[in-house]
Amino acid sequence: MAGDWPTRAGGLAQPRFGATEVGLCSVQCGHGRTNRKKNKNPTFAIMGTAVTSSPLGSLGRPSPALTLQSRKLRDLTTSFSFAPRGPARTRRSSGRPRLVAVRCGGDSATLAPAAANPSGGGGGGGGVLEASEIKGRCRKWQWQGQYSINYFVSDSDPSASPAGSKPPLLLVHGFGASIPHWRRNISTLAQNYTVYAIDLLGFGASDKPASFRYTMETWAQLILDFLEDVIKRPTVLVGNSVGSLACVIAASESRKNLVRGLVLLNCAGGMNNKAIVDDWRIKLLLPLLWFIDFLLKQRGIASAIFERVKEKDNLRNILLSVYGNKESVDDELVQIIKEPADDDGALDAFISTVTGPPGPNPVQLMPSISLPVLILWGNQDPFTPIDGPVGKYFSTLPSKLSNVSLVLLEGVGHCPHDDRPDLVHDKLLPWLDSLSAS
Repeated sequence: MAGDWPTRAGGLAQPRFGATEVGLCSVQCGHGRTNRKKNKNPTFAIMGTAVTSSPLGSLGRPSPALTLQSRKLRDLTTSFSFAPRGPARTRRSSGRPRLVAVRCGGDSATLAPAAANPSGGGGGGGGVLEASEIKGRCRKWQWQGQYSINYFVSDSDPSASPAGSKPPLLLVHGFGASIPHWRRNISTLAQNYTVYAIDLLGFGASDKPASFRYTMETWAQLILDFLEDVIKRPTVLVGNSVGSLACVIAASESRKNLVRGLVLLNCAGGMNNKAIVDDWRIKLLLPLLWFIDFLLKQRGIASAIFERVKEKDNLRNILLSVYGNKESVDDELVQIIKEPADDDGALDAFISTVTGPPGPNPVQLMPSISLPVLILWGNQDPFTPIDGPVGKYFSTLPSKLSNVSLVLLEGVGHCPHDDRPDLVHDKLLPWLDSLSAS
């Protein structure tokens, strides 16, 4: 999961100030759809600083007013919270068909019902794989001769696929996640496709080298090398959050026809939120972001914060805040996120990701990609809201680029594939079929 604003100066005009994410913590400033009715002045605790938003004049939309209340540094380990204050609300999905906005090139937009599965199940006839089964079927690949990369493949002998068959799929997780985050998708997709999934360096069961400097470009190169060395066929890349951005970078840099298509699930605007754009509201938060960087570069403080973050109750609250379908936030999901965070090197990955360079801007990369692209976007994402700067940019692409299609998923959060897999499969599978037939 990653932030909402662009990663290079001048990338987007007049961004909306929405939810900003730093690692797994969020600061809510402004008024998103989910809090307008019941909580007009949401308060979040972030690294010992309370950030409150309230109306202040008007710039066409409500503008945030920030009140910063410093806490004593010694209170960090006891009062620090990454989740919104107050109990998480549980919203059960209804059995009624949901409406999604579908834009498939040109300037037209149509509304059509998306098949709803009240249970939030896998859809498409597949089941849900348990994390233990996924882990038991994973393999290892040595990257650059020194890093062990964990990956999954659905076929026992993927090299036996006949020439001209459907393209394989590579699933790429987001920040803090891993291969089992695709537990609700693998079985459905594997009915007709060879499915690969990978743990990016620093996450899951892949190596987490000490003091490694993680960048978006590193993960993109990992993907390209995996395509060339392991899959060895043109592949459809399916990514979520920063995994989506890594796929975009890989596709833009691929010169060997390794990528057949792109599926982006709530794509991130950067590895983190340290971007400077011509917007006073974002600049207002820059000192806070710099202060966060300073704290995380103090090993003792960073360790205390990280230990607090990965407590199960905190992880559950974080996940509840970014999932639309609260029933999808189960004990297994919490464990999927927590277990790799206990590994040696996980703290280094956390610090490097949050404090490192944000990486290439998707705004600069997307126009150079001529491959077929399907964008699926949950409309209740607090991290990259569809009406935030990154979401707005991607929502305009179908009218500008004929190779891009966009589907807005109603009632879905930042991780659509695990939040409402039925809605994702209903749009993804027909798109993949049309891609295979072309």
